[in-house]
Amino acid sequence: MTNKLRYFIANWKMYGDLPSLKVLKDINFFLGKNKKTYRPKVVACVPSTLIKMFSIKMRDSRISIGAQNCHLYEGYGPHTGSISTLMLKNSGAKYIILGHSDNRQEGETNQQLKQKINLSLNQKMKVIFCIGETLNERKKNKTYNVLTNQLNNILNKNLNFNNIIFAYEPVWSIGTGKIPKLLELEKVIKFIKNFLRKKLKIAKYPKVIYGGSVNPDNVHIFSSINEIDGFLIGSASLSSKKFIDIIKNYYR
Repeated sequence: MTNKLRYFIANWKMYGDLPSLKVLKDINFFLGKNKKTYRPKVVACVPSTLIKMFSIKMRDSRISIGAQNCHLYEGYGPHTGSISTLMLKNSGAKYIILGHSDNRQEGETNQQLKQKINLSLNQKMKVIFCIGETLNERKKNKTYNVLTNQLNNILNKNLNFNNIIFAYEPVWSIGTGKIPKLLELEKVIKFIKNFLRKKLKIAKYPKVIYGGSVNPDNVHIFSSINEIDGFLIGSASLSSKKFIDIIKNYYR
C-alpha cells in the first residue's frame, strides 16, 4: 500500500529571510554526503519573497522549492497583495501547500480550494493538500466525517493524482507537541488511502504524509507505520540540525 519514497517537506510559514538560505545549504550538504544512506525527497515551502532567489541558488541541489498558498486567479490581474499560480511557477516553485488549517481558519472554503488545486495543477506544480480535524471535532468522534467532507467536496476523478500529496494534519496537533496514538494514526492514514482509491478510482494508492508536532525526538516512532509516505514539518524545519536529525532518526 505504501510508496517507497519518503517526503520530508518543510513549511516555513511566515519565517525566513535571505540569510536563511544557509539552512537549506546545510541540509543539501548532508544529503549529498549521505546519498547512499538516505534517499528522501526534500521540499522547502518558503515565503513567497524567497522563492525566486532560493530556486536559483538551489537549482542543482537535492532540495525542491515550494510555495505556501496562492490566489484564486491564475495569471496576472488587479489583485493587490496577491500572488497567482503563474507567478509562483515563474518564480521557481515546484510544489505548493494548499488547504492548511491556518488558511482554512482565516475563511478559505472548499470551493476556493477546489479552484486553487486546479490552478496549481494547470501550472504543473505538485500540490500538498492538507486535511485534518480540530480538537473539538476529534472529541465528538467526527474525524472521519470531517476528512470525508474535506476530500469529497474538493476532489474529482479528473485530477492528476500523481501530482497531489495528501497531508494529514490534525489541527489539534500542530504546534502543540501532541501527536496521535500510533494505532489511531495508522487507521486514519489507511482510511484516507482507501477512501481515495475507491471513491475516485485512483489506479494506485495516493501518497499520504503526516504533519503535526513532528520533531527529532518523536519521528522514529512513525517508522512503524508503513502507510505514512513522509512528513510535513513546521517549526523544526527552520533549523538545519533539527531537520537533518529528523531524517536521520526516521531511518535509524
